[in-house]
Amino acid sequence: MIRPQLLSAAALAAILAWAPARAQTLAEALALAYANNPTLQAARAALRATDENVPQALSGWRPTVTLSANAGIAEGYARSVGAGGPVTRDTDRTPAGVTATIVQPLYRGGRTEAQLRRAENQVLAARARLLATEQAVLRDTVSAYVAVIRDEEEVRLNRNNVTVLTRQLQATQERFRVGEITRTDVAQAESRLAGARAQLAEAEGRLQNSRALFARLVGQPPGRLTAPQPVRPPVGSAEEARRMAMTNNPSVVAALFDEAAARDFIDVQMAALLPQANLQAQAFRNDNSAQPLTRTTGQQITATITVPLYQGGAEYSAVRQARQDAQRLRQVVDEQRRLAAQQANEAWESLLATRATVTSVRAQINAAEIALDGVRREAVVGNRTTLDVLNAEQELLNARVALVRALANQVTASHALAAAVGRLTARDLRLPVAAYDMEAYYNAVRNRWAGLSDPTGGN
Repeated sequence: MIRPQLLSAAALAAILAWAPARAQTLAEALALAYANNPTLQAARAALRATDENVPQALSGWRPTVTLSANAGIAEGYARSVGAGGPVTRDTDRTPAGVTATIVQPLYRGGRTEAQLRRAENQVLAARARLLATEQAVLRDTVSAYVAVIRDEEEVRLNRNNVTVLTRQLQATQERFRVGEITRTDVAQAESRLAGARAQLAEAEGRLQNSRALFARLVGQPPGRLTAPQPVRPPVGSAEEARRMAMTNNPSVVAALFDEAAARDFIDVQMAALLPQANLQAQAFRNDNSAQPLTRTTGQQITATITVPLYQGGAEYSAVRQARQDAQRLRQVVDEQRRLAAQQANEAWESLLATRATVTSVRAQINAAEIALDGVRREAVVGNRTTLDVLNAEQELLNARVALVRALANQVTASHALAAAVGRLTARDLRLPVAAYDMEAYYNAVRNRWAGLSDPTGGN
């Protein structure tokens, strides 16, 4: 049986493969990463492995059934004294036996209940960690998607700059030949062109790196990408972001369930100090066990109570150790809350900063365009030098590159804020892909008594 999310991923990949001319949106890239990213797939497998802790804990209530058999050869003789004197006879025999045993636990000192609570908390912690991994993968995919667009635009700007500077160098050389300017002006134009070519080479290198990162996260190289918009912030202030992150961040949630599981583990260890009660039923048959040509059969039911008195002290140490581990994880919860609050605050301030940067850089570009036009006009009448024109052009280029980067940072900052408060999941983003069902495998194996195959149809 093929899983629905794999079908959805295959269909989406086929659509994108057959429509290369159509622009790929951020939502489509995120959907591909959600369905195919190896890191996310590994986290889902880790959750399914953790789900198995529950049936393992429930097995403490279930009976154990064993069947044992034995067979052998025994040689010997017996000597006795009768009326006619000593008598010796062979006692060779072939002993064999079979025993069926059923043991039903009645009371295990509370171990089974504690193990079940611990397993349930471990499952909930693993689900939270899966959400954290999902958010990290989607956030990285957003960054990679935006980086490709940003670097493509920077390559375009730098390539256009090389074209402009090449034409300007040609014009400068013409003016030098007619004696309007000096050799210094030509050298300045040549130097600026060489620098522009170096910047173009660096931009092209960054673009190839961004494309490679995109392919690693999404599973296919980027095509023609559509510029995304920032996601709407799920909070309205820095304080609200901190509060939401301290309760809703998946890392905080996972730490809370880890601590609960650690407290349950204390009870698991305490069970070794408490009485144990079992009920055992047994049926057996023994052939030739003591004498040849004999058979013994029978059944028995036995109730056993075991009260530990002293077992070397290791059990007491295990309880103390479990208590210390619970205290450690309690501190981890506090640390995760503080870290989540810090990340949410940083994401909020970063988003505000990028918004202000975009506004300022747009104003800078407008002013730089006016300044460049004026410098060029003044250079024609001899009031400005070639270097002045080159500097004005470089300033405009830098401003345009800064705007590209600011817009990219605004998109990534908005998604980072959503991730910090736990709102960057496929469900929150409404991605066009079947959501992974965290409970499907759990429900399939929770009360399963036997079987080796994957109940959900996986490998």
